[in-house]
Amino acid sequence: MLLIDDEQPLLDVFSAALRAQFAIFTANSVREAEFILHKKEFKVVVADHLMPGGNGMSFLVRAREEYPHMQRILVSGYMKPEILLRSVNEAALFRYLLKPISMSGLLAVVTDAARAHDLSVAKN
Repeated sequence: MLLIDDEQPLLDVFSAALRAQFAIFTANSVREAEFILHKKEFKVVVADHLMPGGNGMSFLVRAREEYPHMQRILVSGYMKPEILLRSVNEAALFRYLLKPISMSGLLAVVTDAARAHDLSVAKN
C-alpha cells in the first residue's frame, strides 16, 4: 500500500501500525507519490488532503482514472461538505478519514479496502 503525507511523523506512525499486515511504501508529496505509482501498482492508497505542492484529493481523482481498482482513502484534518461531496463524486473514495485517526481504525479501513480491491479485480 502507498501512504502519502507531508508530515513524516504521521507517515512513521501509520507505517508502524500497518507494517505487520501490508508492504508499505511512503511518499512525502504528490509528486513523489506519482513517481512511485508509475513504478508499482497498489491495492490501497491513503493520501493526506492538504500538502505543499499539490493536494491529496486531486491526486486521488487522477489515480482513479489510471488505476480504477486501487482503493482510495483520503485523510483530512477537517471535514467540509463540499470536499466530501467532491470526493464521493470525483475520486470515488473508499473512505474519508478525519484526523486524529485511531490506528486500529486505520488498520480496519485499509484491510477492508484491500478486500474491496480484490473483489473489484475478480469481477473484471
